[in-house]
Amino acid sequence: ANGKTFARYWMHNGFLNIDNKKMSKSLGNFFTVREVAEKYDLQVLRFFMLSAHYRSPLNFSAELMEAAKNGLDRILTCAAWLQKQSANEGELTNQESEVVEEAKKYVGKFEAAMEDDFNTADAIAAIFELVKYVNTNKTDELSGKAAKSLYEILKQLCDILGIIIEKKEEL
Repeated sequence: ANGKTFARYWMHNGFLNIDNKKMSKSLGNFFTVREVAEKYDLQVLRFFMLSAHYRSPLNFSAELMEAAKNGLDRILTCAAWLQKQSANEGELTNQESEVVEEAKKYVGKFEAAMEDDFNTADAIAAIFELVKYVNTNKTDELSGKAAKSLYEILKQLCDILGIIIEKKEEL
């Protein structure tokens, strides 16, 4: 429609269950994406769907959607803090350089998960490990350069999965 490649790969996911029952019109437990979008942010829905392997059945429930929202909020909170810290002055200290280098190991874990039959559940686990690592090593004195480096690592991994962490400034 717009002269651009729509997709290079097309993958079909496993069945969607609603409260542990197969979704079907005959059972009356059928939702459209539009109906789900009225209740939940589509970013949360995407995160929820990525939390399971694409070939596994996915169980949809209000509790699991709330858990997905909370998980996504943890990532977004970390990203927002790193963005805020990016305004700090200063160069990378030796200790900060070590922290940034250690954080790069989570990229390897993420890539290994994605290379393992597109295992997005484990890829998200690697992102959570990175967020935990950042949270355990954060200080108010973190230099802007260190914060930017850590933010870029987090953003790189989230971008691959289509998780938008960048806050747009409101006008």
